[in-house]
Amino acid sequence: MAWPFSRKSESVSETKSELTDPTSDSWAALCDAFGLSASGVTVTAATAMDCPPVNAGVSILTESTAGVPCRLLHDDANDSERAAKDHPAFALVNRFSNEWMSSGEVRRRATQDAVLFGDGFALVTRRAAGQPAEIIYAPRQTVVVEYALTGEPRYVIDSQYYGPRDVIHIVWTPYPNDPLQQRGLGLLHAGRNAIGLAILLERSASNLFRNSCKPSGIVSVKGALKAEAAARMATAWRAANAGDKQGGVSIMDNDATYTPINFTSVDSQMIEQRAYAVNEISRLTRVPPTLLADMSRATWSNSTQLDLQFVKYGLQPLLRAWCDGYSRCLLTPEERSSMHFEFDLSQLLMADPAARAAAFVQYRAAGAMTANDVRRELNLPPLPDGNTLSSPHVQSPANDNQPQKDVAA
Repeated sequence: MAWPFSRKSESVSETKSELTDPTSDSWAALCDAFGLSASGVTVTAATAMDCPPVNAGVSILTESTAGVPCRLLHDDANDSERAAKDHPAFALVNRFSNEWMSSGEVRRRATQDAVLFGDGFALVTRRAAGQPAEIIYAPRQTVVVEYALTGEPRYVIDSQYYGPRDVIHIVWTPYPNDPLQQRGLGLLHAGRNAIGLAILLERSASNLFRNSCKPSGIVSVKGALKAEAAARMATAWRAANAGDKQGGVSIMDNDATYTPINFTSVDSQMIEQRAYAVNEISRLTRVPPTLLADMSRATWSNSTQLDLQFVKYGLQPLLRAWCDGYSRCLLTPEERSSMHFEFDLSQLLMADPAARAAAFVQYRAAGAMTANDVRRELNLPPLPDGNTLSSPHVQSPANDNQPQKDVAA
């Protein structure tokens, strides 16, 4: 499908290094061409997302990025902030980015590309006056990135060139071998061996319990056994012990003997290896094991702290990248000096509501927040008398440190 855009950026000279051109040496092309892990499993986006811990980690990152509301704030002269709801960019980042896709869905898809492949893209179209009109998700395979020697990027979409103010470029982790560190390093490269091992362990566990025959061992007979007789004996054995009949009693004749083979999943430490694979995926995605449904070491206290750790170290870097991309593409250089984008993390930080409520009480008692400041953090409407900066626990005015007047005897 052709991209119906005609706005082009100015050409950038001395470009180098394409990102997704299959004829280049870019990492995205290498990631698709050489998907074989050390375990022998081919790791692609489809096979990686079929692995439950990878699917959970990527889904948590992308859905959290899509679900957090984004605010466009105007910095006032007195260091306060107010929502700039009249700006055209406000609706693009909070409601619908275009006629067929919400702002959260655009973030979700571009973030998924960034996490898996290293880079995610969204194209900003503009009206005749230069104001942003739409934000459109651009699949990574449709985008080619070229860089000038100064590091300035130029994006090629459907044979049209766009500048850095036209494309929101989300980089998951900079590729260390890139001198400009502009290419992303996604899970399909950084975590290929760990993901391949997790897939292999899952397949091995499936093969271990598939078509299991009990008892399991070796049937020996005296003398030579022809191939036809061995095949008939094997068929009879499976008919008597496979499927729903496993665990029954086997009857043998002709001096046949049965030698059991004591093999269990514990002998190969299958469970421990699969748990280790989940922890490896947790390290790669920065999502705590508790959010990947690994409760082996979870407690009431550390689960809450791990949730907060995920917000701080796993989610916030992605949200910071989106704020930077929004500011670069949706605001003019003049507007950037007085306006900024900010994601509202208050709902995610309510993982420990008791601690958050206690912090608000301390802020109010210290005179750092008014009642309306607290209500704003809780998404509640302001009160008429809620802007007084005083402690609710003090009924009389605080001492003004002035000497007391003499009282007549």
